Amino acid sequence: MKAVMCHAHGMPESLVLEDVEAPQPGQGEVLVNVRAAALNFPDVLMIQGKYQSQPPMPFAPGGEMAGTVAAIGAGVNDISVGDRVFGGTGHGSLAEQVVARASALRAMPEQMTFEHAAGISTTYGTSYYALKQRAALQPGETLLVTGAGGGVGLAAVELGKAMGARVIAAASSDDKLEAASASGADELINYAQSGLKEQMKALTGGKGADVIYDPVGGDLFDECMRSIGWYGRVLVIGFAAGDIPRLPTNLVLLKSCQVVGVFYGAWAAREPAENNVNFREILDFYAQGKVAPRIGATYPLAGYAEAMRDLMERRAIGKIVVTV
Repeated sequence: MKAVMCHAHGMPESLVLEDVEAPQPGQGEVLVNVRAAALNFPDVLMIQGKYQSQPPMPFAPGGEMAGTVAAIGAGVNDISVGDRVFGGTGHGSLAEQVVARASALRAMPEQMTFEHAAGISTTYGTSYYALKQRAALQPGETLLVTGAGGGVGLAAVELGKAMGARVIAAASSDDKLEAASASGADELINYAQSGLKEQMKALTGGKGADVIYDPVGGDLFDECMRSIGWYGRVLVIGFAAGDIPRLPTNLVLLKSCQVVGVFYGAWAAREPAENNVNFREILDFYAQGKVAPRIGATYPLAGYAEAMRDLMERRAIGKIVVTV
């Protein structure tokens, strides 16, 4: 089979599309014929050796996918060959076939496309865990989402609206804000044109946000801390800007706010039953038309480098999907 392989840490252009031996499912595992794989920011960190958990070399990147079951390992009783499934794999999904734990896979709803299914596990799983478990977002609260044109940002906008919040979407371009508006955002902020803090002050009557969902980090994080309200919760999702910011703890004190870490993968591994409940609710939202991954760009497997560059340089709006 063909797979995109990382033999040494580096940029997307250092990856190689090559023939490798097809994997075999072991105890509790399933072999999936990959139909679509979605990219996420951890993928570009992983190929550079910068992610918090690194697979052994060589490896194929790609942490989530959708496809059809090709074979099942011993001890797998609730999945059959031919089933349409989706789920997170950690890595390995930029390939024609991938082995996944049976417990990490979910059945695709009939109306769901492979592209949608590939792009729902990480972004919606992360965003719902952040808003539900970590922020305890309540109906009527004000949610600010930065990086609102990206995959996790748009997922947070949709889920925030589905949970009854007033959603303010912030992004660096009008095109990204247009996508956030189409996803249900109530107000929009272009922070490339003027400061986030002043625009938030105007939109909230000086109160600030109840919850801030920040996957960007960098200098924007300081403005987030100055835009949070009393008893607010600032969610640390990631650092797409590249720089890990310092926390101004004086603002934590002055606003009696919380700065809350969101490590979805570790939580899902620790609390699989609770994660299953979350996904039942996410799929209910999908069936009701309240959420649906926006596919910003699709590439064939041979276009892996350009697809990763789009993600690294934050060019795409929504999810980037590689079709196999």
